[in-house]
Amino acid sequence: MTQDTNELDLAAVDTYLGAHLPGYRGPLEATKFAVGQSNPTYELRTPERRYVLRRKPPGALLKSAHAVDREYRVQSALAGSNVPVPRMLLLCEDDSVIGSAFYVMERLEGRIFLEPTMKGESNETRRAVLHEMNRVLAELHMVDIDAVGLSDYGPTGNYYERQISRWTKQYRASETGTIADMDRLIGALTASVPEEDGQRTLVHGDYRIDNLMFETDGARCEGVLDWELSTIGHPYADLAAVIMQWQMPPGKEGRGLAGIDRAALGLPSDAEFIAEYCARRGLPGIDNFGFYLAFNFFRMAAILQGVYKRALDGNASDPTRAQAFGAYVPVFAQHGLVALETRGD
Repeated sequence: MTQDTNELDLAAVDTYLGAHLPGYRGPLEATKFAVGQSNPTYELRTPERRYVLRRKPPGALLKSAHAVDREYRVQSALAGSNVPVPRMLLLCEDDSVIGSAFYVMERLEGRIFLEPTMKGESNETRRAVLHEMNRVLAELHMVDIDAVGLSDYGPTGNYYERQISRWTKQYRASETGTIADMDRLIGALTASVPEEDGQRTLVHGDYRIDNLMFETDGARCEGVLDWELSTIGHPYADLAAVIMQWQMPPGKEGRGLAGIDRAALGLPSDAEFIAEYCARRGLPGIDNFGFYLAFNFFRMAAILQGVYKRALDGNASDPTRAQAFGAYVPVFAQHGLVALETRGD
């Protein structure tokens, strides 16, 4: 039994899977994925099969964060739908097994593009991948939440009001110093929440290209991953999350498209991506898109602050990288303020 990982009791996992997962046979090896700052994720290998295990991180956690049981539930509900997800195999909510709750799912085969520039791919492939990304997003927001048993997956009421309240509390709980722009952004968002328009859909909460897996030699999406922030809410939050990511600088850290000649790479403009999404859903357009974009910058800033605080507390999945995230919090807050001022139509 090989343990190429940290903070995972491999012997305990092997014993538990042997008793609870039909068809499981060890011996077991594991490797921790380098990506993922929130819920530590591991590839599990036996002589016959490969699996993926996601767990809550060890240590003290913010209330309602790292809800792996919710990830398991939503992906189970989407099995067989037009939204591709890995097959869920087992959920363990007994913290005594490895120190925190975890679930096991199938290991998908495919590729993940860490950046939307998709370096090395043809323009044709880039276009096809982003069309597919757009299609899956629209399908996600057209899921019949009553039919798949998710109508109670999130509270009723104004999604943005409750999300701003929730992430403000999370941010305050992990605050390590005063960031004036973050305080201003929280106040501005609270004061400019749009009226409800009747849309209540499943939302992913962190929809971006590196949370999608595509087939190895094509553009078909094999699975939407990382559902930790999913809930029932308003669909424009997911759409704006894509656009927010594209506002970031290109490269390993920003993973965005700022300054990139998109046309030269076969990539759509923000407006083209939004228009394609609206066409798929039969929408006339989106007013006040700047609010939805600013909301995403705010939420990401709050998330990064939480990651940074966990690094200081010694609970981060990747402590070195998590420490660096603290510097990005005021940057995202500044971007949020600009979005409210300049992208309001």
